[in-house]
Amino acid sequence: MAIPPPDQAAADWYSTRRMPRWLPRAMVLAFILLGLFELGNWAVHRLLGLFVLVLVAFFVSLAMEPAVDSLAGRGMPRGLATGVVFVLLYAGVAGFTAALGVLLVHTVSSVVDELPRLLNEAVGWVNRIFHQDFTVAKLRARLTSESDVISGYAQRAANHAWGLSYTVLGELGRFLTVALFSIYFTVYGPRMRRAVCSWLPTRRQDMILRAWDLAIEKTGGYLYSRALLAVISAVAHALFLMVLGLPNAIELGICFGVIASFVPIVGTYLAGLLPILVALTIHPIDAVWILLFVVLYQVFQDYVLQPRITAHTVDVNPAIALLAVMAGGALHGAVGALLAIPAVATLQAFLSLYVKRYEVADDPRIDRVGHRVSRRSRRGQAAESPSPATEEPRDS
Repeated sequence: MAIPPPDQAAADWYSTRRMPRWLPRAMVLAFILLGLFELGNWAVHRLLGLFVLVLVAFFVSLAMEPAVDSLAGRGMPRGLATGVVFVLLYAGVAGFTAALGVLLVHTVSSVVDELPRLLNEAVGWVNRIFHQDFTVAKLRARLTSESDVISGYAQRAANHAWGLSYTVLGELGRFLTVALFSIYFTVYGPRMRRAVCSWLPTRRQDMILRAWDLAIEKTGGYLYSRALLAVISAVAHALFLMVLGLPNAIELGICFGVIASFVPIVGTYLAGLLPILVALTIHPIDAVWILLFVVLYQVFQDYVLQPRITAHTVDVNPAIALLAVMAGGALHGAVGALLAIPAVATLQAFLSLYVKRYEVADDPRIDRVGHRVSRRSRRGQAAESPSPATEEPRDS
């Protein structure tokens, strides 16, 4: 075997130890991809809030589109029809907000005026039940003596006031953003659908348009069913509060109906706080009657009204609806909870069109109520039925 010369051996050793030619380009490409990933991650986190606002505006436009299409079908220009619908919508939202603010101010002022009497009655009840000798004067003196507690509370209240002002301005900006985008999406809805379909082949266009129609149907149906439930709830609670003789019974009933119908899960309990506070300042026993009526009406709505109304609009299983609301709230707070049900209803309707289902054979193991088969009867049936090995052949 020939031994290579020293120069050739050194060249071979160097060629096996030097860096591959593809490695520098791979490292540069890796750094570029890492930089693009970090840039995209930063952009997504910065634009996530705007994306959610645009999504909310899109769902609002889907809910308003049936009314706009109805007006446009009667000869009204689409821009004018959109303006009429959204003016009525936002005027109703502004009126409800103003009425709720007036009711809150009136209720808080009434509670403040009645606070000494309520404190005296509460202290007297505590003294009778627990055999104490508390007085309002003693409690006031003890609270006043702890100046650090009062000053700390005042400082926190001032900080909360600044934070509240910032929050109000931010929510106003978000509301205006949603309003502008929802109007734009509704006015240019046909043009948007045409633009989306222009990027897809013909066989995919029908699927997209059908999904779009389902989203309009389910979102609008959800909104209209909630509005109908809110009207029924407002009338029922206003009449009950009028029977009790509470002031501003109609306004309280409207606020209760809207909050209980459009705020998921906890809406009924939040809506019941305001009339209960009003009742406490006038006749405390009425607060118990209001709480009892709220619970009974909620049961009646959940098991009688809501199934009949949503059967023609949004048909979602109550357990799935509750899970969707909880998941939406966990993902994006109140906005996610509000949009969860129409989104799930749209997805459910879309899957029902394209997911194949099979007919289920009648079997007592499916519907077990009243059709339970005991082990002994199953064993007897197995003994009576001949096995394939012992079965006699039939004449052909």
